[in-house]
Amino acid sequence: MKTIVAKRSWVRGTTSKTNRANGANTRTLKETVFSTHKAKGGFSVRTFCDAFGVTQDAFARLTCYSPRAVAHWASGRRPGGSAQTRLTELTRLFDALSDMVEPKVIGEWLKRPNPAFEGSTPLQVIERGETDRIWRMIWELQTGNTG
Repeated sequence: MKTIVAKRSWVRGTTSKTNRANGANTRTLKETVFSTHKAKGGFSVRTFCDAFGVTQDAFARLTCYSPRAVAHWASGRRPGGSAQTRLTELTRLFDALSDMVEPKVIGEWLKRPNPAFEGSTPLQVIERGETDRIWRMIWELQTGNTG
């Protein structure tokens, strides 16, 4: 939890609006990940995994699809309809997390037991279909309402 709170101001200070206002043509990591997802009309597993420090094995666990399916997506095959929906949900979650922490540390955070989840790792929480618990944690941190 300390990492999330400490990095929150760092991420907020590097928005794309700030970059454009300063005349910078550089894109943030977040812009690159999410524009790649939208621009190609598909999902780039490699870009996602690289951006958030997630292995393909962990990515398979996050999506609840087989490592083989994830390998197919990484090689360029397009995911089907239900997989596309799951990837959109996952993208939204990681987008919200990256508003609070440096994106590269999210992969490591997923693997660490967290007292907010009764000692489970965030990856285990997502695997169990309890993503709402992560969303609640995000909301509590954003609003300062920890009660």
